[in-house]
Amino acid sequence: MNTAAKVRTVSFSGVDGAGKTTQIDNLCAFLTQQGIRYRVFRFWDDIAQLKDVREGTGHRVFKGEKGIGSPEKPINRRDKNVQGFPMTCIRMFLYFADALSTRRVFKRAVAGDVEFVIFDRYTYDELANMKLDNLFVRIYVRFIMALVPRPDISYLLDADPEAARARKPEYPVDFIRQNRKAYFDINRVVGGLTVIAPMAIEDAKRAVVSHAAAILPATSAPGLDRNVEYGRTGSTNTDPALS
Repeated sequence: MNTAAKVRTVSFSGVDGAGKTTQIDNLCAFLTQQGIRYRVFRFWDDIAQLKDVREGTGHRVFKGEKGIGSPEKPINRRDKNVQGFPMTCIRMFLYFADALSTRRVFKRAVAGDVEFVIFDRYTYDELANMKLDNLFVRIYVRFIMALVPRPDISYLLDADPEAARARKPEYPVDFIRQNRKAYFDINRVVGGLTVIAPMAIEDAKRAVVSHAAAILPATSAPGLDRNVEYGRTGSTNTDPALS
């Protein structure tokens, strides 16, 4: 946990359609209300390496569609849902490059003139595309997570796969189920994820803000009530392996 630094850091992870944008926007509104300077880093825009190659491969080689899916306009993406030994090797190279980039961006972020940094997706989201039932892959995951700094809070927004697919129709629901399970597998291997269980949007907003409020320096928002309750937050009882 990044407790010593003045700048507080959080990341948001989860399957496509889990509600990350909604929760990030709400947290930003909360920070603005408290007068706290913040910055949002988007993993794909600010951290990921060789973006053009990756996007082009999914479109030209795997015949996937570009863009962002919506209930009105579903699309069929083919990138992180494409598996196989060659893809695992390629991902290991790309994710290593991204891990080094994450280190640089994180260091620059906490040295800036803001008090709070939000990462829209993080290394966890890439590693969730790996097959963690393989011992070598688990060793690789531990190696990558040892390279990247850990945010003060790493939110995992859990979601029902069918509901997530309905909100953001880009991948088959079977893949979303596998992807959801992978996040919990990662948490068992390296830990560090704060799970926000599936719940009503407003309840999830309160859960996210409650955790964030607890790590804010008292000098940043002296009038803020930090006596938050966590009875409904941080729960891992939605882990599909325990269902």
